[in-house]
Amino acid sequence: MKVTLRHLLIGALFFTACKKNDTGNITTDNTPVQFIFTSDSHYGITRSAFQGATNVDAHVVNAALVAKMNTLPDLTLPNDGGVNAGKKIGSVDYLFHGGDIANRMETSASVQLASKSWDQFNTDYLQGLNLKNKSGGKTQLYLVPGNHDVSNTIGYYTTMSPLTDATSLANIYNTMLAPSVPRTAATLNYTTDRVNYSRDLAGIHFCFIQMWPDSSVRVWMAKDLLNVTATTPVIIVAHDQPAVVSNHFTNPNGTFTINSTDKFDNVLDEHFKDGTTTAAASTIEQRNFVAFLKLHTNIKAYFHGHVHQSQFYTYKGPDNDISLSTVGADSPMKGVVSAADETKVTFQFGVYDPQTGNMTIRECYWNSAPTVPSTPIIWGNSVNMQLK
Repeated sequence: MKVTLRHLLIGALFFTACKKNDTGNITTDNTPVQFIFTSDSHYGITRSAFQGATNVDAHVVNAALVAKMNTLPDLTLPNDGGVNAGKKIGSVDYLFHGGDIANRMETSASVQLASKSWDQFNTDYLQGLNLKNKSGGKTQLYLVPGNHDVSNTIGYYTTMSPLTDATSLANIYNTMLAPSVPRTAATLNYTTDRVNYSRDLAGIHFCFIQMWPDSSVRVWMAKDLLNVTATTPVIIVAHDQPAVVSNHFTNPNGTFTINSTDKFDNVLDEHFKDGTTTAAASTIEQRNFVAFLKLHTNIKAYFHGHVHQSQFYTYKGPDNDISLSTVGADSPMKGVVSAADETKVTFQFGVYDPQTGNMTIRECYWNSAPTVPSTPIIWGNSVNMQLK
């Protein structure tokens, strides 16, 4: 067959269509994709020390974090045997954020309005992140809310001023679900406007969920996964760790209110079943989640924040009868280790190879020399996962 200019143009257009969808995400390209995972920005509070200063605002710290993320393309991955080992990064396709964008507006700590916190997050991340994906488009952000974002929306059992400000949750909802009528702090309907959505990225089905996969979220996930083949790997991105804390459930007592006696946060819809106090472990709730995992064996990994610690581990469930690869993210403001030692603050950098199903997650120490902020990122521990 004679190849004409028309054939070449049609082929070029077809190739382009296969490379990108309408959001600029790579669809059928089988080369490795690269992403950042971070969490718990906690705008509205201060760090005791950061880069030679004291009582440093979260806006300053997070801006420095994003600036260091922007240096990733020029770095070379370590020769650690993981995906893309020894190669220059060049591009970053996605950034996943695990929630707690705003800190809870507690009066005792004089925490700023959630609206101001969102404006600062918008400046630092949505505008300040200048990374590009491998097709040359802007790196796509995927957000989930944390318990502080939700508590600012529905209230908390200690005094807050104002009592609520739903701005952070409303804007997370708007950013990720793109409703035809954007929500505001005044118009967000907490009962119906939940941040549960999924994306197919590089052959992985990501479920981005509000807080934790409790019974109500599992109803949404079960319906969502009906459209996913049994051989497609699934990753859950949530704020809470798989071994969820008890106080996040809805109060099982009385009229189920948020109050200073029972101290349940009510940021999960499910009523706590293991007892009447937050001292009881969330055994029943975790067992129900494990049963869901056993029904959906293609759920291969779980990413979370909340614990404020860089972690790679296998979630075994309360009865040690499940194995779920799990990644936890540090907080730039509240790290279990890094709050006291700023040289230990980290974010996670992931690389996934769609052809082999291998994924490598590497720690990035981004403030290893506080007196010399331009010091490059140092690679820390890493984990390899086989997703298919």
